[in-house]
Amino acid sequence: MHKSTLIFIIPCLLFFSFISGHTLYSQNTEFVTVKDGNFYIGDKPYYFIGFNFWFGMHLGADNEYGDRERLIRELDHLKDMGVDNLRILASSEGPDTEPFRVIPSLQPEPGVYNEDILKGLDFFLAEMDKREMRAVLVLNNFFQWSGGMAQYISWASGEPIPYPEVDGNTWMDFMTNSARFYTFPEARQWFKDFVEMLINRTNHITGRKYKDDPAIMSWQLANEPRGYEHPEEYADWVKNAAGFIKERAPRQLVSLGGEGKLIAGDENPLFEEVGAYPELDYLTVHLWIENWGRYIPSRPETFIPATGFAFGYLADHIAIAEKLNKPLVLEEFAVSRDTRNYDPQTPVKYRERFYTMVFEALHHLTLERSNLAGYNLWSWSGEGYPAEPGAMWELGDPLTGDPPHEHQGWYSIYEHDESTIKLIREYNNRLQQIEWD
Repeated sequence: MHKSTLIFIIPCLLFFSFISGHTLYSQNTEFVTVKDGNFYIGDKPYYFIGFNFWFGMHLGADNEYGDRERLIRELDHLKDMGVDNLRILASSEGPDTEPFRVIPSLQPEPGVYNEDILKGLDFFLAEMDKREMRAVLVLNNFFQWSGGMAQYISWASGEPIPYPEVDGNTWMDFMTNSARFYTFPEARQWFKDFVEMLINRTNHITGRKYKDDPAIMSWQLANEPRGYEHPEEYADWVKNAAGFIKERAPRQLVSLGGEGKLIAGDENPLFEEVGAYPELDYLTVHLWIENWGRYIPSRPETFIPATGFAFGYLADHIAIAEKLNKPLVLEEFAVSRDTRNYDPQTPVKYRERFYTMVFEALHHLTLERSNLAGYNLWSWSGEGYPAEPGAMWELGDPLTGDPPHEHQGWYSIYEHDESTIKLIREYNNRLQQIEWD
């Protein structure tokens, strides 16, 4: 071959290699939008059965704590089930010496960011994009398992965190403290600084800014934010933070991440008021028949009444979503393994009975173009098995579907749960087979 020909061909090959490399990570070309109370991708309604997969960015880190090969296998397994929507943790606060939380953290101190974890999030989103999956990015946490609001308050006040069931502290002590977040201007500003950094971050793999990435379906303000004694400050924070994101990432959706009209079984009068804010594109609801004491695994006779409550609760939220003309996502729900045995080999009879009823409801409501748009099960564990079933997570243990502040094995769904996986695949296939006019 003539030397001049090589001079021409080599740059062309490099160019097309660059283009194809980025095309590999550009399968999502259209953003998820909201129209007439439903999600759309292009001109097609978008309904889904997805998962919470909270620890993906930690697996994606290219350091001693990450495991990118496992992350790839987990995503392939999820894709095989027809899963194309994941609610993921996109924030965590330090220091890494604190208990009950995943470490290493993304933000070890205010305004300081761990590039290894951020690159783990880059990798996670890029791999999701390759599989045409959509991500809901959780930006804060009312609870302790990622630092969250309690850590922002500790930074701002200099006070220790009153962890529940430690030194005589109760869960109410902890939650009342977390709710102070809305009243601390400095804490709110640090959160806003973090969000702005992430929105404008360029993914080092895809070359796209996060705000320009269609794989990001939604920016979610927090995991289960609660107002408690500060309802006015809470409502102001929701409106302000959601508007801040909308201004900077107008092509992506914004959601709250709240539990709904009940908070741990108590009435939440702000749900509809806050849900009506135009800065929030859709509503979220969480459903915990076990945590709320409706279903008691040691008493099977409580199962049917608990499911009756569940469907009444879901119906109430669908009615509110229709009134507000917004989509609704049931983004957390679960049932433990039978008798709440944490051993991964324990049967899941009641879990699968509950899932079947919930999936069937989504299928029928989808045929009616309901505002109920999708589910995210809690929670995918895949290859991650507890080092000690029932114990708390510690650094060095496998990452599982159960966060570090909860008993390992409680709600995790594993790769060997074949009948559960078959159920999810079946109902996702049924959703995909619906033909839209």
